[in-house]
Amino acid sequence: MSRQIALDNIHLRAASRWGHTEYSLEYHKAYVRRLTGLEASDAGAMQRMFEKWGVDLLWCTNDGLHDGWRARGRATNMGHAAYAADGSDFVLAEQSPFRSAEEVWAFDPAAEYGLPDFGRQVDAYEQWYGEQCEQFPDQLVTGGYYKTLVSGAIEVFGWEMLLEAAADARKMERVWDAFFRFTKFHMDAWARTSVGVVIQHDDFVWSAGAFMNPEVYRKVLIPRYAQMWKELKAAGKKVLFCSDGTFTQFTEDLADAGADGFIFEPTTDWKTMVERFGRTHCLIGSDVDCRDLSYGTWATVKAKIDRTIELANQCRGVILAVGNHLPANIPEQMMERYRECLMANWGR
Repeated sequence: MSRQIALDNIHLRAASRWGHTEYSLEYHKAYVRRLTGLEASDAGAMQRMFEKWGVDLLWCTNDGLHDGWRARGRATNMGHAAYAADGSDFVLAEQSPFRSAEEVWAFDPAAEYGLPDFGRQVDAYEQWYGEQCEQFPDQLVTGGYYKTLVSGAIEVFGWEMLLEAAADARKMERVWDAFFRFTKFHMDAWARTSVGVVIQHDDFVWSAGAFMNPEVYRKVLIPRYAQMWKELKAAGKKVLFCSDGTFTQFTEDLADAGADGFIFEPTTDWKTMVERFGRTHCLIGSDVDCRDLSYGTWATVKAKIDRTIELANQCRGVILAVGNHLPANIPEQMMERYRECLMANWGR
């Protein structure tokens, strides 16, 4: 593993191999124990795991000193499905505190939750970033923000109220602007830190694609991303845009807005991304789908690794990953075969 390899791929510079990251390795507790000799919760366990897996980049965001929105005002607990092997992360959903679209249209996150002193937020981000770099000296640690415009609205209103309110695009634009201003405060704070790479996470589509009129994305959301990234870009930061789902139809718009790279799931087609952006942007993902690792055959997984590498060889910057995570139900044997095969074939 190498922080420099991740940086070189993000900057589209020559590197000895493609970069590598994975998500949710910590959920494989028995596998971590077997591979490292430590419990997943032990100090140093994940650093050792990242070494075994050749992980170069850690996907990190931090939503600031006023995160924990439900302790500060209204927000929706949509629950959490059982993702951990023991189901310990299961949470029952609760009803949204918003009862009408009118309540949604009147909402402002800054008024509801407040914003910290800007200087304190910059200092807190710098301290957090330094601590992460000290804990994981061999990996590139990113800065970033998770609850951006759409993800923030989902967390506050819940899906049902969001969809009802978003049906009126004109009235909803004021709400999107309020989330934009709240998020931009944090992105401007990140711009004043020593972090080199920033993730802008926003799950703004579904697996089927856009859930709002595409013009809302192109005229309301993405131009505000461009505004959020101005100070980051001026400060020399690289911006990686990340979303679940299928955002193929908006990739050119995001590139025009200033994204330096894309982090995406397999539903945003690997081949299409390589053809469109392989020479101009860093691509973080692959053709490998976690559902094939969990339920498919090794022949299917191996074919997708081969296709991933073949197409990656047309690119200037790639960080390989199973874009929709490595859930705990992937058999250990499959995890090992995937790891060994990928590491044997990722040279440039």
